[in-house]
Amino acid sequence: ATDRNKLTKNPVDGFSAGLVDDDDIYQWEVVVIGPQDTLFEGGFFKATLTFPRDYPLRPPKMKFITEIWHPNVAKNGDVCISILHEPGEDKYGYEKPEERWLPIHTVETIMLSVISMLADPNGDSPANVDAAKEWREDPKGVFKKKVSRCVRKSQEMAYD
Repeated sequence: ATDRNKLTKNPVDGFSAGLVDDDDIYQWEVVVIGPQDTLFEGGFFKATLTFPRDYPLRPPKMKFITEIWHPNVAKNGDVCISILHEPGEDKYGYEKPEERWLPIHTVETIMLSVISMLADPNGDSPANVDAAKEWREDPKGVFKKKVSRCVRKSQEMAYD
């Protein structure tokens, strides 16, 4: 609960986090605010963090509920970044063990990684191949259009 108390006291720039239901400490709802000077600026992207029973030995899973078009977010909303990958060696050899989950990580470090992922996508191992292709080939065209649509939708949902 210390993690939670700390977060409520010091909201980090760019996101808010809290329990979905006070009786379940394993289910969190977070809102990521699109970082300034990125295509995602002005968006309010809701997501869930689901912690395993053996946290902090294993990472939580993060899934966007708000539609978001990004190379590192699968079309179903699953967030694919190194920090959320199971600890240990990467069988594909892309990631160093220290880039993956470590028990020292907190909701705060996860959210900071997600915010930096929005600002700076990783096109090497995309979760959304179409978004990655558009981001590489036409970042100011079709990619930007789809992201802008998600930002607008997220704003409408935020004010519902």
